Amino acid sequence: MAHPPAPYYQPSRITTRSSWTIRDGTPYSIARIMEFLPAQGVPIFDQDGKRNEPYARVRLAWYYRPSDVSDRPSADCRLLLAAIYSEVCDLSQVRGKCYVVHRERISDLAGWKKRPDRFYFTRLFDPWIRKEFEVIPSATVRNLPQHIRDVLLERYEYVVAEKDVVPDLTDTLRTCDTCTQWCSPLETVQCDRCKKFFHMGCVNPPLLAKPSRGYGWTCAPCSRRHEEEVDSHEGLRQLVPAQPKVVKTNAPAARGRGRPRKDRQLAEKEENLEVKHFKMWPFRYFGLYTVAEDTLDPDDLIFPRATTRVGPKYQVVVPPAPGAEPSSVTGLEERGGDATIEVLSLVNEMSEEEVETHKGSLATNPTLKCNIDWLTEATRRLTDAWTAHRDFAAVNMKSAMRTEKWKKSETRYLDREWTNQEIAAFEDAIAVHGAELRPVREEVGTRSMYEVVRFYGRWKSMKLGEENARIRAARLSGRADPPETPSRAPSPDEEGSILKELTRGNNSCGCCRTRESDVWWKAPKGLPTNVLCDNCGVSWRKYADLNVRPIREELIDKNKPAKREGTPLSGPLVKRAKTASSVHSTPPPAGPAPVASQVRCLACQKTGPMGKVLKCRQCNFRVHAGVCGVIVDQSTVESWVCDLCANEKTLEASLSADCLLCPRPRRDIRKSIVYPPPDTYLRACKPTEGQAWVHVICSVFVPEVNYSDAARLRLVEGISAIPQWRWANNCTICNQNGGSVIRCSECPAEYHVSCAWKQGHKFGFEMQGVKPSRRDTTTIVDWNEVEGCMVPVIICKGHVGHRRELIDICATNDLGETALQVYCKSYKQVPIAQTHGLLRKARRLDSILNNGTESLPADSDLPPSSEPRCYRCHSEFSPFFHPVSATANGTTSLADRRTWQCHQCFVETRETHNHVAANGIVS
Repeated sequence: MAHPPAPYYQPSRITTRSSWTIRDGTPYSIARIMEFLPAQGVPIFDQDGKRNEPYARVRLAWYYRPSDVSDRPSADCRLLLAAIYSEVCDLSQVRGKCYVVHRERISDLAGWKKRPDRFYFTRLFDPWIRKEFEVIPSATVRNLPQHIRDVLLERYEYVVAEKDVVPDLTDTLRTCDTCTQWCSPLETVQCDRCKKFFHMGCVNPPLLAKPSRGYGWTCAPCSRRHEEEVDSHEGLRQLVPAQPKVVKTNAPAARGRGRPRKDRQLAEKEENLEVKHFKMWPFRYFGLYTVAEDTLDPDDLIFPRATTRVGPKYQVVVPPAPGAEPSSVTGLEERGGDATIEVLSLVNEMSEEEVETHKGSLATNPTLKCNIDWLTEATRRLTDAWTAHRDFAAVNMKSAMRTEKWKKSETRYLDREWTNQEIAAFEDAIAVHGAELRPVREEVGTRSMYEVVRFYGRWKSMKLGEENARIRAARLSGRADPPETPSRAPSPDEEGSILKELTRGNNSCGCCRTRESDVWWKAPKGLPTNVLCDNCGVSWRKYADLNVRPIREELIDKNKPAKREGTPLSGPLVKRAKTASSVHSTPPPAGPAPVASQVRCLACQKTGPMGKVLKCRQCNFRVHAGVCGVIVDQSTVESWVCDLCANEKTLEASLSADCLLCPRPRRDIRKSIVYPPPDTYLRACKPTEGQAWVHVICSVFVPEVNYSDAARLRLVEGISAIPQWRWANNCTICNQNGGSVIRCSECPAEYHVSCAWKQGHKFGFEMQGVKPSRRDTTTIVDWNEVEGCMVPVIICKGHVGHRRELIDICATNDLGETALQVYCKSYKQVPIAQTHGLLRKARRLDSILNNGTESLPADSDLPPSSEPRCYRCHSEFSPFFHPVSATANGTTSLADRRTWQCHQCFVETRETHNHVAANGIVS
């Protein structure tokens, strides 16, 4: 079937294709179809001027995901970055159709994102200068001459500019007060008093540069008028009335009551909206380094530009040597001559025989001869010998160092050989982070970013080469497929992304843990299993969105060799039969020291060595030592147990692990004791001064809560000092009011800390500056050479564009302390030197009684400010209190309030009831 010509496709019709790393579970890429092309080597137009058919290739304009170009996480999987970058690909790589429009074209963003295959963009990323730009509709640009603005509106739908230039472009038309011509933002200065604009060249005397940031400029009439007012003291008597201060807030704009009405016709109109294109591009750069008149030229470049590097600011003017006559040539030396360039290759002027002969004698390793870095350096050294008229026999490649013309020190042209420890750390990091090489470089630690990128390409080619060699060997041996591949080859539309058979270790989805699915997809690296169900696989392939729920790691037999993850060479899990040679074989020679085992923290989802990240011996709970208040002792790292598991033996605190700052779960606690699951950070709990429990994350981010020992985060105090409104307000996530709520740092939303953690909100600490007048009364923290006040921040995951620079709770400083640990030591430690713990608790209770109000809601099951008391023996001390809400005959005894019974009285009551029932005694 012939494809229609390119103008048939609307600009919002975006296609997706599968990348070349489909074996690793890479999501689909997103692009816009620019035009269809015939096969390579076939002219686009025939002799009659018509397009040749059939079409075999397609030109695509790419879109990026924010995670592709930055380490900053993006909570919105539908947000993209546009790019002025195109590529010609095979038509077989097109997978489907989706819609990508600008944010200004969407009236209901929430409704747009609820529909499948809908994306939007607001910014543009330039892959060459590695910088993001704002994308605004060309109709909003007003500060331009009319003829230039008309050309922009006629050709382009959007304009790309820097963020600082957007307010100048969207302002009203600015004209110079002197020459009445248009004022370009780059050559314009504004008077700070009369607010008029002037060309810097029209000012007398002309201005050479704009005022520095923080300084203003006034024109000559305003300056003269100001001097006259000061001399006549009129300016002092004319008091300007104080303007009302505008309170800045991050709260969302108020909207009408009820939900917006969904207009299906409006949504379809937004999908099929026509977008203007000029030479197949809907936008062009019109920013800080654009000459406005160049826009009229249809052949002008539309790409983003950076500041120029030509001129006396970047090229030095060398004065003549002492005693030498001054040169008659004025200006800079002409660039591009023999003195200002470095010749890298002149092999085109040499004979092919002598080049190949001497190149073969430079190295005996055939692998080294195929190395592009070695070939480049060999060509360079042969060229130096050719230009110096030296014999080629004097050229050697024994030294791996070279001296460049523009550098004083020597540099390597070949990377150092990677050790086994470095390769093991690299493969472990690839298994966790995939193709994100920045965290991989941090895991390796001994290599630069350039070396990691180069080694990744060689490592990938080596693994693919080994896989292809096994495939060829399997085909030569008579098998249709190698043992590692399914029995039936996938169709061309699947391209190996869909699995036909599941192995024994991959029988559940790595995301939702389901075991039933009609189609199984290959999963990205770092998940518990290597497969995804149909729903999770489609969501990951299309949107790069995977809501991963961490699970408990299974115990691994230490005698069994560990299987390397992160490679496409996963073979079947089949045990090898023992043979006589394998039983009586000699032990292998001692190799390099084993690499420390890596454990993933449940708080930050990052791996670390054993000791830095602890693992509970009983429940397999894994967390950084600094975020759970543990002082690391290397001798007891392997036998460490969490606080809840340790309390099962010591019975120092309550057996009920419910957090006092969270809403109470609706369950019958008489039947079983439920602990937080070990696969989440909410397993980290600390005892209170009344032998109850509180989540570590809840106690840190509720401001009124403190610690008796902030270094170990133990003995939580101050729960009774929490104000009434925190207990009374409902959580916007669970819609309950049984716990203490906190407020989002970007909007008025209130929620429990544990609910925000489960929802995936952003937790961290922000370093805020402190005024000099308040430095004496404020605790100043030094975090990695940044001084300020450390403030805990929780941001809803919907606030994608916030500008806060947050420090992760597991981030470490130069001393190895985590951010949560530094914050608690600085702000959460109660003054224990002056007062006793019991006295501090009594003072808090006295303040509650004196105020005459309770700090807890009236319908609370267990007020944190008071301990439970047995209604029979009136004891306040028991390892476990049982609620008494009904009598033995089933009638409610106390309907208005909850009554508690200690464990001893509960056992005696139960034994008495059983004895009466067994003997048939009727009361």
